[in-house]
Amino acid sequence: MSGRARMALCATLATLLTSLSLLPLAAPMGWFGEAVLLVVAQAALGAAVRRAPLPRPLTVLAQCVGTLLLLTLFFAPEQAVLLFLPGPQAVARLVQLASQGANDVGQYAIPAPVTAGIRLLLVGGVLLVALVVDVVAVTYTSAAVAGLPLLALFSIASGLATGGDRWLWFVLAALGYLVLLLAEGRDRLSRWGRVFSGTPRRTAFSGAPVAQDGGGDGPPLAAARTGRRIAVLVLGIALLAPVALPAMGAGLLGPAGGGGLGRGDTITAVNPLVSLQNSLNQPDDREVLSYRTNAGAGGVYLRIVTLDQFDGTAWRASQRKVTDLPTALPAPAGLTAAVRSKPFSTSVAAAHGYAQNYLPMPYPATRVQVNGSWRYEPEGRTVVGDSGQTTSGTTYQVQSLQVDPTARQLADAPAPPAALEKEYTRVPASLPPVVKATAEQVTRGAPDAYDQAVKLQNWFTTTGGFTYDTQVAEGSGTEAITQFLRDKRGFCVHFAFTMAAMARTLGIPARVDVGFVPGTQQPDGSWTVGLKDAHAWPELYFQGVGWTRFEPTPSRGSAPDYARGPAAPGGTDQPAPSASAPAAPADTASAAPHCGSADRRTGGCSAGGDGPIGGPTTGGGTDTGLLAGAAALLALLALACVPMLWRVRLRATRLSAGGAASGGAVAFDGGVASGGGTASGGGTASGGGAVAGGAVGAGGGPADGAVGSGGVPVDGAVGSGGGAVAGGAVGSGGVPADGAVGGAGVAGAVFVDGTAADGERTMNAWRELVDSAWDYGLPPEASQTPRSAADRLVARARLTAEPAAAVLRVRDAVEQALYARYPLPAPAVADDVRLVLRALAERANGPARLRALLAPRSALRVLWRWQTRWSAARVAVANALTPLTARFAPGPPADPGA
Repeated sequence: MSGRARMALCATLATLLTSLSLLPLAAPMGWFGEAVLLVVAQAALGAAVRRAPLPRPLTVLAQCVGTLLLLTLFFAPEQAVLLFLPGPQAVARLVQLASQGANDVGQYAIPAPVTAGIRLLLVGGVLLVALVVDVVAVTYTSAAVAGLPLLALFSIASGLATGGDRWLWFVLAALGYLVLLLAEGRDRLSRWGRVFSGTPRRTAFSGAPVAQDGGGDGPPLAAARTGRRIAVLVLGIALLAPVALPAMGAGLLGPAGGGGLGRGDTITAVNPLVSLQNSLNQPDDREVLSYRTNAGAGGVYLRIVTLDQFDGTAWRASQRKVTDLPTALPAPAGLTAAVRSKPFSTSVAAAHGYAQNYLPMPYPATRVQVNGSWRYEPEGRTVVGDSGQTTSGTTYQVQSLQVDPTARQLADAPAPPAALEKEYTRVPASLPPVVKATAEQVTRGAPDAYDQAVKLQNWFTTTGGFTYDTQVAEGSGTEAITQFLRDKRGFCVHFAFTMAAMARTLGIPARVDVGFVPGTQQPDGSWTVGLKDAHAWPELYFQGVGWTRFEPTPSRGSAPDYARGPAAPGGTDQPAPSASAPAAPADTASAAPHCGSADRRTGGCSAGGDGPIGGPTTGGGTDTGLLAGAAALLALLALACVPMLWRVRLRATRLSAGGAASGGAVAFDGGVASGGGTASGGGTASGGGAVAGGAVGAGGGPADGAVGSGGVPVDGAVGSGGGAVAGGAVGSGGVPADGAVGGAGVAGAVFVDGTAADGERTMNAWRELVDSAWDYGLPPEASQTPRSAADRLVARARLTAEPAAAVLRVRDAVEQALYARYPLPAPAVADDVRLVLRALAERANGPARLRALLAPRSALRVLWRWQTRWSAARVAVANALTPLTARFAPGPPADPGA
């Protein structure tokens, strides 16, 4: 294993060992397997890129692009082009997931559930740290500096995690870093030559002392042994020193009672949505709480928290002030005495394994009796734990109101207060117009806000063609809402958030509650609630009634009586339809006439009538995005094919008869141009000699260079031996640089006595042979002559019989062209090269042949040529500016004694 490969392996190991400190932060730990897979793939990509002789910045750029492709493949394949090419939609999805993850991290206790956002932060964070460590330690060979990103990763993990096992994570992280340092030390030491240990070892047979070098199989080097001892000593001191030092108090920066809220502090509500989908998809419906209530048949909804802010990326709870839990809670906002209500009581017992920071309670609660440290948030009417208080094993009693408004009361509700309406009808600017257009189309003809709400609910549950599916990807942002309206598949989160957003676009104050449906009634009259009873539903505000629950999710929960149909015509109060009455169908679409109400709510009926309503009929830029993605894909494919097309064209030019005189070298023998490069017009150079600078121009005159007197070329005398030209550069592996011939050739090589075309044809064939061998994994060596290069090709490629003989014939022709006074013609040199190329392809395996075709290594000559021209251009510009800068440069200081 090479030193650089060993460094890459140690850098990967150091990152993975350090990332183990993140394991206590989230559960389950399956994300770590994804992180390992991506980090290994990234390291392999970096190792492959570094095998090519690219500048370091280009290597880093290739690694960054590869990292982005990996993240797109794992986290945004549905939005990407061909699953892994990051288009605009894929990048937006990654940004959205990162934003959701940051919000989840701030709102959930450790260990947090691995949501899509948290998964991106964990896996992507480890991948980015691995990229930085690989670039710094391997590409730029600075292993010591690579400890900084490792330290940052460990500091974040240790600062968030709690428990007594942090010493283990420290040992693993430090061990990985020390392994990286030792690998770099060994690599640096080996550059000085063979390394010998300080003590000899004796052979097993003669007993004679033999020095042990660094590459043997004997004991480790003395330097390595010393380094390991120092590493163990440093780790021991780092672990034991804190035990011997005096402890320091937490002071002002320490936690006051386990991270409690503090009295009167602002809280950020824990968002239960981050685990709701996981709860619904659990194979076992584990019980989380049980309760008894006198509310009547059907049980009660248990609300945990309210999400009232929608910023376009997610619905989340507002930051609110908390107070001491009062004996009697304030009256519900907006509820008047004209609306019928009756009190009921509920006794709740939470399981020991259910640790929630909020008390699940029926809404609206009027009195709560609970032991422990609990606070009250007035706006959302929620009870939240203080100083780490949770519901684990808690029993409590709640007094609540059962509010029973009539449909007429809801239809006649006056306008809400201006401040409340402004806050709860706010939608982000990023919300697509199709959401509001769909809401207006579904509720067309509704005379009031209540009828609009009922039509929205019925559209989701019966007439809109929606399907309940818990396997749909979670999300509550504008993109998720738009996709839900298009695909019409989702679970309670999608139904609740979408209805709330659509209600807000209609001017109806709306928010989303998260909690549990009533659960399952037991024979003794009690109710049990499991993980699969987790639910989300919208609440809409009607002045005089307050916040009112609706149920848009088919097959989940039950709609209250007041939400089952619009108000009857007339000015008198009439009770809402009974629980058995079916919901009135919307006037814009209807289910099949044979479909019952139960089938409608479970999504078992297909919509009929005028067809589907409200789906996003326009793509909102989807067609444009698709075209842009296709254009980007075509551009990438075209860019990827450039090396292949360049090599195919160059090979055809080199091995064709018409391309023999490439480089513009034409020689004359008695005024006749050989190689097909005659001057149009029949003109010949004076004296019948060689032309200077290249081909003869149109009209009979020489192009780009006059012919000297007596046939001597201008700016390029014929070299010694008569067959070569002076001043030409020689390429690597015995291959002259493009446009130059031999070890003493000049650009536009000139051969005398009619051999120019044959010589150039031979050199082009040799260049093609060397480059093709490079494409198959045999790079040229600058120090080799054509003879040694040919022998190396035959040996390394294991060529036998006719292919080996063909290589030797090409070699002999090259030596003739370079060194013979009168080179012998070699008309079959191109055929010999083609024979060797077929032999190389037959002996190579499938991946090697594919790489030689699609990603030829010899294409790097273009990059080298570009670098050479760039350097020459910089020198030329600097030389041109030298007189100008010298003119304005300050002169030497005047001699004060003059």
